[in-house]
Amino acid sequence: MKWDDDLSTVTPITLTVDPHGYFLHWTDQNKETELLDITHIKDARTGKSTKTPKEAKLRELLDVGNLVGRIENRLLTIVTGPDMVNITYLNFMALQEEEATEWAEELFSLASNLLSHNMNRETSLEKAIVRMFSADKKRVETALEHCNLPFGRSDSIPLEDFTPDLYRSFLSHLCPRPELSSVFSQQGAKGAYLSVDQMTEFINERQRDPRLNEILYPPLRPSQTQTLMEKYELNHSLLKQGLITLEGLSKYLVSDENGVIPPEKLDQSEDMTFPLSHYFINSSHNTYLTAGQLAGSSSVEMYRQVMLAGCRCVELDCWKGRTTEEEPVITHGFTMTSEICFKEVIEAIAECAFKTSPFPVILSFENHVDSPKQQAKMAEYCRSIFGDALLIDPLEKYPLESGVPLPSPQELIGKILIKNKKSHKPSAAHGNKRMAEQPTNQSVAAEQATDEPSSPREIEAEDDDDDDDDDDDCKKTSDEGTAEEREAVATEEMSTLVNYVQPTKFNSFEASKKVNRSFQMSSFVETKALEHLTKSPVEFVEYNKQQLSRIYPKGTRVDSSNYMPQLFWNAGCQLVALNFQTIDLSMQLNLGMYEYNGKSGYRLKPEFMRRPDKHFDPFAESTVDGIVANTVKVKIISGQFLSDKKVGVYVELDMFGLPVDTRRKALKTKTSQSNAINPVWDEDPIIFKKVVLPTLASLRIAAFEEGGKFIGHRIIPVPAIRPGYRYIGLRNEKNQSLILPAVFVYIEVKDYVPDTFADVIEALSNPIRYVNLLEQRSQQLAALTLEEGEEETSKEPGPTEPKANLRPAPLENGLSPGPTVTPRTPTNTPQPAATDMEAATLEELRQQKLIMREQKRHYREMKDVVKRHHKKTLEMVKEHTTKHNQAKNQHTRRHNALLKTKQHGKTRSLTPGGEAELKQFDEEGEDQLRELREQQQQQLLELRQEQYYSEKYLKREHIKQLMEKLTTVTEESQNNQMKKLKDICDKEKKDLKKKMEKRRTEKIKERTLCVCVCVCVCLEDAQSKRQERLVEQHKGIQQQILDEKPKKQKQLPTKPQRKNRHLCVTPNHIEHPPNVTPWPNQNKEQKTPLYGQGVTLAKIKQSCATKTTQSYTWDKQSYSQ
Repeated sequence: MKWDDDLSTVTPITLTVDPHGYFLHWTDQNKETELLDITHIKDARTGKSTKTPKEAKLRELLDVGNLVGRIENRLLTIVTGPDMVNITYLNFMALQEEEATEWAEELFSLASNLLSHNMNRETSLEKAIVRMFSADKKRVETALEHCNLPFGRSDSIPLEDFTPDLYRSFLSHLCPRPELSSVFSQQGAKGAYLSVDQMTEFINERQRDPRLNEILYPPLRPSQTQTLMEKYELNHSLLKQGLITLEGLSKYLVSDENGVIPPEKLDQSEDMTFPLSHYFINSSHNTYLTAGQLAGSSSVEMYRQVMLAGCRCVELDCWKGRTTEEEPVITHGFTMTSEICFKEVIEAIAECAFKTSPFPVILSFENHVDSPKQQAKMAEYCRSIFGDALLIDPLEKYPLESGVPLPSPQELIGKILIKNKKSHKPSAAHGNKRMAEQPTNQSVAAEQATDEPSSPREIEAEDDDDDDDDDDDCKKTSDEGTAEEREAVATEEMSTLVNYVQPTKFNSFEASKKVNRSFQMSSFVETKALEHLTKSPVEFVEYNKQQLSRIYPKGTRVDSSNYMPQLFWNAGCQLVALNFQTIDLSMQLNLGMYEYNGKSGYRLKPEFMRRPDKHFDPFAESTVDGIVANTVKVKIISGQFLSDKKVGVYVELDMFGLPVDTRRKALKTKTSQSNAINPVWDEDPIIFKKVVLPTLASLRIAAFEEGGKFIGHRIIPVPAIRPGYRYIGLRNEKNQSLILPAVFVYIEVKDYVPDTFADVIEALSNPIRYVNLLEQRSQQLAALTLEEGEEETSKEPGPTEPKANLRPAPLENGLSPGPTVTPRTPTNTPQPAATDMEAATLEELRQQKLIMREQKRHYREMKDVVKRHHKKTLEMVKEHTTKHNQAKNQHTRRHNALLKTKQHGKTRSLTPGGEAELKQFDEEGEDQLRELREQQQQQLLELRQEQYYSEKYLKREHIKQLMEKLTTVTEESQNNQMKKLKDICDKEKKDLKKKMEKRRTEKIKERTLCVCVCVCVCLEDAQSKRQERLVEQHKGIQQQILDEKPKKQKQLPTKPQRKNRHLCVTPNHIEHPPNVTPWPNQNKEQKTPLYGQGVTLAKIKQSCATKTTQSYTWDKQSYSQ
């Protein structure tokens, strides 16, 4: 039965869910069907939290009076709405209680399935057709009308004929996809097909994430690609040939295997065993409000909605109730906002606290209740309604002491923590007195926070000065909030509920570090937090490693707007509280942040924000130590079904993260020309060259109409992005999935490489291409630098090297080259390249694939052993708890029975003997329980010892195996290095010998040329000098001849002589013929050397007289002497 409280109607209906689980249908008796998108369901309730009919007419129609049992157990209330404020309730009543319970559980399971909110493109199209054609011919006609096709009565299409394949064909003709043909042809398609090898290359190079480890996530092999093609290619004859068509590739791109987010990122996959301070926690501010801060209405339903949305920290502004019942209320103090009952809020929290996430919930109390009686009521409500879920006593492993970290979310599963001012005073009256006497001097408070308290009085004084939201400063600045009154002093009843989240007034980072109390936390208004972040960013990050910090909006945000949470996530702030009633860009980022990790409300902070030995500056522009920066490239190709209007559309890109990573409106495509069905942009990609901290960065893709009207968007964390060609389904501003609107993009995400190392990475990624390019460049340079004669020289056999002790041969001109010296290697002699082959370090050997694979195997084995023992331990603890409870209950029953037998009289008092017997019975029972606990502890200890020895044995085996593998890898590495070193040495020797031979030839040529030039110069100089001396001597002789002529003329005889005077011949006469005057000093014939030769003046005289010319030869040997 479906009933409506406003219309006072009751309608018998049939409630169904389609086979795909997309929509909830209800059909009345007239066969009229209505449907509801299951992903829009926020909650499905049964029991006391359901809406119950209040009017008598409705109760009569539902026959409430004749029902057996409670009516709320048969009621089913479905909560739906576009956001957390505008809520709609659908009310049903089942015939049996079990039906209502089953429907509520199954519907909530379907609605909270994260995969249904992250559908692939094919599922979206399938869901669209189910929605349009789910009922009858009328819906078919409506769908055809939307598609501008004939929809008259005679033109209807039978539903059974409109098959999914026909639907896809209809879409392909309605919205042609030329960009897919371009993608197809870019992969080297020959004709209309892609081969198996081409498809494998497409998947491995385009669709695979290069950041993945190739051992854990190996590239696809052709055989695997063939299996994949069989899922999407319908033409079996082409499959046998190893081919796939464009249609098959299109089906592959819209399949589950190509979602932009890996499904495992949606599951709870992060480690939840770290302290609470190591997580970002989804937090709400003034949770009760549905609108503005001054005049908005308050609602209990808001607590349910934020809990169902994954929020783990809600705020309760508690005030004293003014009614006669003296029930505390929740409202925004000193404003016109409405009030809601505190007890109803606690009940709503208890109902929905762990429906979406099992991890702990923090209730942030802003307690203005100055009535001890009403505070006691608040404490009692928390105890009674939350029951065992309320954490009252600290865990034994984590006492409230300095230096002890907070427990982990895993250890606090199913627990509710109270954040309220804690008092150590024995009574409320004393507390009020202490409140009036507390100091106002800030220096006193600073000293109390800096020095370690040594007595309860010091702790009391310090805690009295604490304030959650710094409300004592609200009179100084409107940013602090709207409340004008300090929080009330906590009574003993409320103080006992506070443990790991104790608010304290913040004084300085140094004081907090010195005190080192992880269980104390501070709240900062956004302006104050921004000031700390600006002045002391590194200290703020260090503070958040140990303690919790809560950030809340400033008081001037009376419209419930939100600040940008990314600012404080960058500093590691855990509780970044936002106004959930306002779904603006800040809230959209928050929803996108906590959508992952199973929507648990907890996100693990990056490692450097958790480790004490790492320091991080949120304003750093360089790469963070231990974090690999990313390069993100996004190309917007096209859009599908962005709007049903004939309007132009465009797409914008934003990047949120560290200040150095944030880029607002980094890309805006051109506006399509009146085409919103299938616009194609295919513009140049936008490149985010260096994303310093990808783990905190998010990419936002938003589509708008040409007038700026919002169509849809999607926020994706950078670490979760899958590279390649992807369809990105858009969502509305409430983060609800839109079925048809999508954007087709090409994304590249890879590790950032500085420009200086780009060539190195290119060489490593494609070594063959790199080597070929180097060889090509070397050949081109060789053609330019080749000298004349070098080719001929290189063809001749190389001459043998001369020995050092050989004497050089004389030169061709007969000159000696000088004394022989011992040859030395000149400084410019080519030396071999100093290639030092460094041995691989142990750390490098451990990074080898074989060792990494072995370590991962060991890790899996150890994890299985730990998991197995953990399971045994849980089972044993569960069994022990059951036995202990049974024994305790049995003892209690026997105690009560014995008590009844010993009581007598009207007062039902016990006799002394009965009291002693009862006391002895209780002591025996306690002894039995103590023995049982000791036995159980012994069993747990034995199980732990068994686990210890199992792990020890397994670790010993792992060490042995790892050492063997490491030895093998080391020997192989060393052998490879020796071989490589020998090859390098041989090559260097060969190159060196060639260079030396070439240098020797050049030296010989150079030396010969120098000697020849020197000799020629000397010869020319000597020749010139000889010529000058010879000319001078020639002139002297000619002068002598001229002087000799007059002398000879004087000696001529005046008279003829007798001939007989010649008859007496003497030796002189023989030597000197007659009529010849003897040469002066004839008897002392002097031979004057001429140029080192025996030429006399007589001979020259004779030569001149006879007019004969005598040539003088030059004796080289005499010249050299």
